[in-house]
Amino acid sequence: MTEPNRPSKPFAASHPLIVFDGVCVLCSGFVRMVVRLDRQGRFRFATAQSPFGEALFRKHGLRTDSYETNLVLIDGAFFTHLDSLVAVMSELSWPWRVAKALLLLPRPLRDWLYNRIAKNRYALFGRKDSCDIPSAALRGRFLG
Repeated sequence: MTEPNRPSKPFAASHPLIVFDGVCVLCSGFVRMVVRLDRQGRFRFATAQSPFGEALFRKHGLRTDSYETNLVLIDGAFFTHLDSLVAVMSELSWPWRVAKALLLLPRPLRDWLYNRIAKNRYALFGRKDSCDIPSAALRGRFLG
């Protein structure tokens, strides 16, 4: 039996992982963009609604009743809010790495901007009734 705060499925830390709100149109669109840009196929994905994603959210002290951030794990470090976007883009090729410039904004401003979008993302971009089922080609990159 697994501990409630530990993911039940192991994953290779050598692969960056994005845990995202699977019913959020904006979040799912971000994942589709990363899939297109990640030519080496390094990134792995999990929905926050999956038992695996929920366990990771709990492990990192994030709410599991409302997924207002995504969680990104890269080389043992975890990122949330706007820092997660910057971390993902930094792992991709040029010109996407220029997103690091967002770190020049003071943290309170970054968090404020991110939170405005996160709290209104369903109204602005929409919400699906359920998480997408990944294609056969992508299924191996989805955990949980």
